[in-house]
Amino acid sequence: MKTVAVIPARMGSSRLPGKVMIPVLGKPLLGVMLDRIQRCSLLDEVVVATSTGVDNDAIETYCNQRNVLVFRGSENDVLDRLTQALIWREAQTGVLLFGDCPLIDPTIITRVVTYFNAHPEYDFVSNDLVTSWPPGMEVEVFRVSTLIDSRKRCTDMSLREHSTLHIRLHSDVYCLYNLEAPANLRRPGLSLEVDVDKDLIVIESLLKAFGGHSDFTLEDMISYVDENPSVEKVNHGVERRWKQYRDNQS
Repeated sequence: MKTVAVIPARMGSSRLPGKVMIPVLGKPLLGVMLDRIQRCSLLDEVVVATSTGVDNDAIETYCNQRNVLVFRGSENDVLDRLTQALIWREAQTGVLLFGDCPLIDPTIITRVVTYFNAHPEYDFVSNDLVTSWPPGMEVEVFRVSTLIDSRKRCTDMSLREHSTLHIRLHSDVYCLYNLEAPANLRRPGLSLEVDVDKDLIVIESLLKAFGGHSDFTLEDMISYVDENPSVEKVNHGVERRWKQYRDNQS
């Protein structure tokens, strides 16, 4: 069973344009994320899925320099873009990692993939059906056949723009499971994602704290924030658009 991680990334973010290529400590956020993801041994390949728009040439150029696979598809139909990228790589299992989560902990990726592999009764296993982990640690694992089925069924472009949202909203069709955070990592109010400028301050603080290395864990980040509470306050009040799709906040 070939397992391929896909990172949707593009330069056209409305709130923070070009965010995946914004340098922090001399490296673009996408590079920070790739450094961390590549520490996960359960991934056979990693693909950055961007759009055909010329403004995304910078993403492809950077990935080529790093020998990272790139797929280019629709700008707004992200469901189709991800599906085509996984079909291209002949994957059986897809792992969706979001481009605005540069500090994703590879041990969480391992945890979700391992659970999915051990429970074939599920079509889709993630840690974001309910928010219990810090935002920025989202991982979704699914059968590629499930994503293909979703692409066939979903005709609403507002859902297709959000990749797996059609699957997540249809537990009547697909068998879903949410992996809750353990007590020591249950920090749904700690935002480690990148949507706006304030988030960059938090990311830079954490990268500086760990010397720019890529081997620190979520537990390390939580310990640092607890010792430096002003860091968490920087982006505490930022509106998160994904919340409208998670009715059952924990």
